[in-house]
Amino acid sequence: MSDWTSLPHELLCTVEFHVGGAMLPIGATPFHTRRVGYLSGGIVEGERLRGEVLPGGGNWSEAGQMPDGTAVSTFDARTVWRTHDGALIYVTHGGRMAVPAEAAADFADPDKALAMDVARYYARIAPLFETSDPRYQWLNAIVAVGLGRRIKGGIRYTVFAIG
Repeated sequence: MSDWTSLPHELLCTVEFHVGGAMLPIGATPFHTRRVGYLSGGIVEGERLRGEVLPGGGNWSEAGQMPDGTAVSTFDARTVWRTHDGALIYVTHGGRMAVPAEAAADFADPDKALAMDVARYYARIAPLFETSDPRYQWLNAIVAVGLGRRIKGGIRYTVFAIG
């Protein structure tokens, strides 16, 4: 019987998503306050998974605010990763970001945001992987969770495979 008091996990990789310019505000439509971000590339580093995030992916985000003033947004991203040995992996991820009102000014300032303690904001994703490459078939059967921090030109996630 499994012990459900702790979640088994294994470090999978770190991934940097480089954002090509600012989020494009579509605005308050009848359905959502929508923003779209272009992912211009990135880097994947890990023992079992390393390579690059190919340019051309995107994040279709929704933004809002909680009653306590916390700014919140959702992630709906689609990317293609190319491993160091040439495999292509389609990666989707949903997620959430929350920036409390007292951290908003620092988070909005790119220089201050880079130095912020990650305890002052919340950025989490749940990547899902899809590939036909036999060397990476194991990715098709896992769920992962990533913990994020702002970096110059984007965001870096430390990604864990959940057991």
